[in-house]
Amino acid sequence: MPTSLRLAVAEFRNRPGRAVLPGVALVVGVACLLAALMLSDAMVRATNEGAPVVPAGVDLVVRPEPRSDVVLDQGTADRVAQAAGVTQVHPVREVRVDLLIDGGRANDRRTTADIEPDRDALRRVPILEGRSPGADGEVAIDRVTAYEHGLKPGASIKLADAAGKPLDVVVRGITKRGSVAEEPRLVIGEGLAAKLGGTHRFEALHVVGGDRDAVAQAVGQGFRVDTGAAVAAEPPNDDLADVLLPFSILALATSVFVASATYRAVYAQRQRHTALLRCLGAHRGPLVWANLLEALLTGVVAGAVGALLGGSVAWLLARLFDATGLSALLGAVEMSPSLLPTTGQLVVGVVTAATLSAFAAVRPSLAAARISPLAALRTSEGQTPDQAVVRRRRRFGIGVVAVAVVMAVLAVIASRSMAAIFLVLFSGITAVFGLFGVLGPVIVPALGRVFGSVASRFGGAQWKLAAAEVRRVPQRSASVAMPLLLAAAMVTFFAVTVGSAQRMEDEFSNEPKPDAVVVDSGGRALDGAVGAAANRPEAANTVVVHGLDVEQEDADGFTFPTQVVGADPDRMREWLTSQDVDAAGFAPGTVLLDEWYAERLGAQVGQPFTLDGLPGGPRTATVAGTFTGSLLDDAEVVLPDPGLAPASKVLVMLRQGADPAAYQEGVREALTGAPTILVKTKAEATAQNQRYLDLGIVMLMVLLGLSVAVAVTGIGTALTISVQERRKELALRRALGVTKGGLQGGVVAEAVLLALVGVLGGGIFGLVYAELTLAAVGVFAWPTAAVVPLLVGGTGVVVLAVVAAFGPARGASRIRPAAGLAAG
Repeated sequence: MPTSLRLAVAEFRNRPGRAVLPGVALVVGVACLLAALMLSDAMVRATNEGAPVVPAGVDLVVRPEPRSDVVLDQGTADRVAQAAGVTQVHPVREVRVDLLIDGGRANDRRTTADIEPDRDALRRVPILEGRSPGADGEVAIDRVTAYEHGLKPGASIKLADAAGKPLDVVVRGITKRGSVAEEPRLVIGEGLAAKLGGTHRFEALHVVGGDRDAVAQAVGQGFRVDTGAAVAAEPPNDDLADVLLPFSILALATSVFVASATYRAVYAQRQRHTALLRCLGAHRGPLVWANLLEALLTGVVAGAVGALLGGSVAWLLARLFDATGLSALLGAVEMSPSLLPTTGQLVVGVVTAATLSAFAAVRPSLAAARISPLAALRTSEGQTPDQAVVRRRRRFGIGVVAVAVVMAVLAVIASRSMAAIFLVLFSGITAVFGLFGVLGPVIVPALGRVFGSVASRFGGAQWKLAAAEVRRVPQRSASVAMPLLLAAAMVTFFAVTVGSAQRMEDEFSNEPKPDAVVVDSGGRALDGAVGAAANRPEAANTVVVHGLDVEQEDADGFTFPTQVVGADPDRMREWLTSQDVDAAGFAPGTVLLDEWYAERLGAQVGQPFTLDGLPGGPRTATVAGTFTGSLLDDAEVVLPDPGLAPASKVLVMLRQGADPAAYQEGVREALTGAPTILVKTKAEATAQNQRYLDLGIVMLMVLLGLSVAVAVTGIGTALTISVQERRKELALRRALGVTKGGLQGGVVAEAVLLALVGVLGGGIFGLVYAELTLAAVGVFAWPTAAVVPLLVGGTGVVVLAVVAAFGPARGASRIRPAAGLAAG
């Protein structure tokens, strides 16, 4: 057996605990990687298994070409039916309907319903639970909506038909697919589709029989004709697979960083042993190879354990996604990833961990082998690095930080440009390298001393001792804290940037909006009762508008959609005047234009303007003034003509101090017979935006939590090594009367200090660069963020650090004074 292999095996046999210590971080890293792969596989599988399929009896599928302007309709189906050999043509249709599931009322997320024939051989949407719906009175609902509302087969729900009248239907099945962007999906039969009415949209034609060329000739240009087998064999959508993988790779990189720091500490503990081998004639090469082989064995063990734990981590992540609402947003709930890895996943885990373990050990092994035997035989207690090396490192670090500062200043100077964004990006990367990479052994102990001095005022001397331990081995402390710093910086940066931008939009936007808009969810015409119900005591002003969409051509010949509204001139003039808009000249024969719209078309106040596409032909009117489009819910043209179209919206301005929620509830109570009428308030829209922001922050925190979990294991391994190195010191404390609880509290205090350095230091860094980013885009705002998720995340990191310290703390409390003082 080669000498290097014998040394590696001997180390494993004599000190198995110390040998596998660097693999702890790799266990967590590989578990995160395998969890991401398993959960991504479950998400993709749930999405693809629920996707509509091509029935086995379909020979050809007709679809519009991507980015084609052709329209697939019944006329196309009739032409295909006349093609030679075609026996049946089944249109694949869908219709937009209103699901009355939120307290018996519709919401602004309309439901898309697939219309399926009442023949099992032609069903397209797979069913998870129950059965496919019949022709009439039955539906199948997507699994996400069923999960959120507790629906099961046999439950009764209501739909609204094209006229807004409620229809009772029974849920017969739960589909395998989920909702799309929180919009429910239904499956209905042809009989129920006829009752609901509405406009049916043709997605494809399923053709039985016929020749491909003959069908292609029948449909004409702009359509593609594929065989049913070719469509069924098209690759599935695996976009969700990319959501988790980058974060798991980041966790794996963190584990390499932590493992490298642990190897460095382990090899430092073996310093005297290595020196004795060198004195006895051992060459550096075999010693390095022994370390690398040992690291390879450690990686194999860590990879196998991590792969076995990956399924459990994936299951926990799936439950966390369900609890936070992230799974519903992604369209897949109650995912059940496999608890055990496949053979391929096990091999991936073992090979990845072994490779990364050996890679992490290369630099520490070379550094340990370079130490001269005489220097290594000296006691390592109280050793300090060469002062010349320290000075060079500090000068280099200060230089790097200075470069980062210069780039940050240039970014502020070049604000409102792409160069400013790139300068901030490179400044952040450089600052991380300088502050926490090069100067980490200076910055981290300094932060530890600050936090320790503050904590010692409340927690006693053990916090000062904990801060001293952080300073004792500064390189190790910096290596442990850096992953936490980076994760905290990224979360804080995202939260502050988005939160501040949103606050700026809410507080300083110059675009006024109605306090409430009363509208039908399906764009149906409003009757007079709606306008009366909207005119409640809380409303200071209301105006009913009658809208339609037309096509308008600009001076360059480009056609674009235009939203035109008509209104009673007196009510509209009163509305606009209350919002400080000069509308005194708005009367029959005039028109009001959105400011941007008027600028695009070159319209001038007092000049005639011709509007095309209106019922009855073009109209020419004098421009009486301009307004901000958001004030009229994005209308672009206002005509003094309430007969232009049926009533479409009621715009509402509330009285000072009125409660938007009370107004909303009052209008709904007055319109109990009109369940499709929505009362959309500005406050509700703001709350919805905040919800999506909170979900984004939670998702980022959950995914970065993978890296945090790995980093916390670094705290545990660092404390384990620290306890081993300080056996005599800890024994002396016990001999001087310190209790076991006191020793445990001191070790836990070290863990908390390292966690606080990472969380608070990274938070401050992320805050600074969030402000720099806002300044680079020309926005100067006081930082704002969703504080609760950040506090919960920070507290979670500290709790994890305390949990990681339990093992080392228990080990410290077991040291007997006599045995500890006699050691070494």
